Amino acid sequence: MRFVYFTHSLASCWNHGNAHFLRGVLRDLVHRGHDVLALEPAGAWSLENLLRDHGEAGLDAYRAAYPELTARVFAGEAGAEAALDGADVVIVHEWNEPALVAAIGRARRQGGRFTLLFHDTHHRAVSDPQAIRQFDLNGYDGVLAFGATLAEVYRRWGWGDRVHVWHEAADTRLFHPPAQEGPREGLVWIGNWGDGERSAELESFLMRPAQTVGLPLDIYGVRYPDEARAMLDRYGVRFRGWLPNARAPEVFARHLATVHVPRRFYVEMLPGIPTIRVFEALACGIPLVSAPWQDSEHLFRPGQDYLVAEDEAAMVQHLTALRDDPALRRSLVESGLETIRARHSCAHRVDELLAILASLGRPVTDAA
Repeated sequence: MRFVYFTHSLASCWNHGNAHFLRGVLRDLVHRGHDVLALEPAGAWSLENLLRDHGEAGLDAYRAAYPELTARVFAGEAGAEAALDGADVVIVHEWNEPALVAAIGRARRQGGRFTLLFHDTHHRAVSDPQAIRQFDLNGYDGVLAFGATLAEVYRRWGWGDRVHVWHEAADTRLFHPPAQEGPREGLVWIGNWGDGERSAELESFLMRPAQTVGLPLDIYGVRYPDEARAMLDRYGVRFRGWLPNARAPEVFARHLATVHVPRRFYVEMLPGIPTIRVFEALACGIPLVSAPWQDSEHLFRPGQDYLVAEDEAAMVQHLTALRDDPALRRSLVESGLETIRARHSCAHRVDELLAILASLGRPVTDAA
């Protein structure tokens, strides 16, 4: 079958976390024998920022890790609609322009024979609802929401049983423990500073505890303003800048543990939705300690797959234990891997997607 996915960018993960999950899902579809096309708009700001900062070399890690994947650049609605010919399934991500979202829905209403889904992987439905409400989803067969609390927002907007929960997951073809263990030292945190909505949490759950426990801390990410860099300097953090997501497994493999600090929107307004970093870290076999978030959908086994620190003192206690107790580290790694392999790979999500399509009258048979 022919799958067409309209993304902001497949090649660039510069402040574009959806690229992580999308690559794994599309690759799994390719390996099942499906015809897969990713489309991204000309001038995508994520790709432009990556090329500005790192040039073409910034794409090397992606190209080496995902040789099966290619994306076609389109310009304007006419270019997008031309790609719909022969499509069986079309998925449109919410980072696309409203005019494009509407145009594809219109093509579906005017006789398009494909199943059309809208994919939402962001908090804007609650943090900036008008930005999502401006999308004309007339003609769409359903919505894929990356958590139950987000799905509930769409249900309140009238989507009923046409909204489906479709969590992110780890691409376990790439995200897995190292083939051979080497030396590990200190903590690592991979994440963008964003708009400062969790600066206090990063200080109290990451930087200060690492300093208190005496664990060196490496931080990777983009969009760190001067005040953020000054905070990192005060705590002796080694700031490493942007990291291609395809290189995250090798970075995890050099560190003793990592920390999850969720954005406030996912703690207060969309509880139950972890970032993809939780899936990826556990898949790579690195012990994880998380600041508080409510796993309301029982995706994981808190306290067994990872440790939860309710406050700064608890984070210090957990990091001290991880520093000193190899058996604890080993237990967390084994448990986290068990959960990922049983429930949270991109292959699992493709199975779920195919089940959703079947429920919409589009049964899909894998060719491979």
